[in-house]
Amino acid sequence: MLEPAYQVDVVVVGAGVAGLSAAHELTSAGVTTAVLEAAPYVGGRMSTEKVDGFRLDRFGQLLCTSYPELSRIPGLDALVLRPFAPGVLLHGEGRRHRAGAPAGAGSARGALHAVRALTSAPRHSAASRSRTGRPPALAPAARLDAPFSDASFPDVSVPARPRSGAGERTAPLGIGAPLRLRTALARLAAAPTPSLLARPELPASQALAARGLPARTVDGFLRPLLAALLCDPGLTTSSRCADLALRAFARGRLCLPEGGAQVLPELLAAALPPGTVHTGVRVTGVSTTSVTTAEHGEIRCRAVLVATGARTAGALLPGLRVPDFHPVTVVHHTTDEPPATGGSLLLDSERGGPVAHTAVVSRVDPSRAPAGRALVSSTVLGAPPADVDTAVRRHLARLYGVPTARWETLAVHRTPEAVPAMRAPHDPQRPVRLLAGLYVCGDHRDTSTVQGALRSARRAATAILADLGAGRSLHRADPAPTAPRAAAA
Repeated sequence: MLEPAYQVDVVVVGAGVAGLSAAHELTSAGVTTAVLEAAPYVGGRMSTEKVDGFRLDRFGQLLCTSYPELSRIPGLDALVLRPFAPGVLLHGEGRRHRAGAPAGAGSARGALHAVRALTSAPRHSAASRSRTGRPPALAPAARLDAPFSDASFPDVSVPARPRSGAGERTAPLGIGAPLRLRTALARLAAAPTPSLLARPELPASQALAARGLPARTVDGFLRPLLAALLCDPGLTTSSRCADLALRAFARGRLCLPEGGAQVLPELLAAALPPGTVHTGVRVTGVSTTSVTTAEHGEIRCRAVLVATGARTAGALLPGLRVPDFHPVTVVHHTTDEPPATGGSLLLDSERGGPVAHTAVVSRVDPSRAPAGRALVSSTVLGAPPADVDTAVRRHLARLYGVPTARWETLAVHRTPEAVPAMRAPHDPQRPVRLLAGLYVCGDHRDTSTVQGALRSARRAATAILADLGAGRSLHRADPAPTAPRAAAA
């Protein structure tokens, strides 16, 4: 039988980080690949708006230096991660205190310091400043392969209230809480993935309450931290996914890509063979041997990988389960008098307003703001209030302890379907092979993080290579249609 003329071996639908990462795996194995993207740029939700010299992420998803997939993809060799100051700042009862997060046991120690500080430290407005009265120095860029040790995460000591009795010393955390908290986080940092996935599964909020930690510890530190990591204010996420997120936090540091979130997919696209990525091409239908596009008609291939968001994947693949989503709103402000929090991620342990977490991101990554201006980015989880900018300003004034009325609003980015919900029971390794020749990947097939999207892409590429045949000479015929490619930033 004559082999039909294929234009390309594999068509990848979608140029987000999952699709681009899978294309790297395929092209590295000698498989001719075409990546088709409907938008005029690559990146999907990881896009960055450029306004008057500012770089404003549309969806401020946090990265972590401990994500394994970030270090194994050759296309990301040039990625520079800008880490936040170690740990996080917690705001409660009008004060801010740092929760250090060193690798292993140090994470628990830092959390312990912060939770104790929320109830026992004296009130003072300069808690986040150094002893010299100046903000902490800018955090250096992080190398993906750099080891992290306890010395990299110094705990910030806090003055204790004069002791007036044994009950007062132990009441904030409860008897035995320091040891339990230290043990729990240290075990998470050292736990292999199979052991975490074998744990009994509950909604994250119920699992926290069932693990023997005092309510003050859970509500003052773990709840706001997990809400920020999972973009889930109600903590309905599977406890197994929450454990994976906490383990990543305990092992590494929260960080931002230098230059904006879109730098990550742009680096992936630039490292692919020329002509692989085609933007402005809208796919209207898929099968095991072809895709149909609005601009170029049918493109014949040997396999199709749908690497779009969950909603679009469900439209192209009838019968595919589409999850619920967590909406995220990011509000960007600028000021010439930035609050003195250094390059820290600030969380509200009391949840006294719409802002889940905020940061002076230009202190973390100076390339995101022009000289002399500060960029403050704040994230609202769930449905935003009607006048979101006014509500955010009021909340930020309390969190930072400075007037915000004169701050200039640069942008308000609403993403209604920002993060796929991972409610229990959740399978973090949902099948990526639907039929021989038809595959799907993305954060909705794994965990709803950048790590999950990249891992699902690797699983899908592995399945495609196995079905096409390892070492088999792959056919190449007519070239795929040419479309303009997004310019690098």
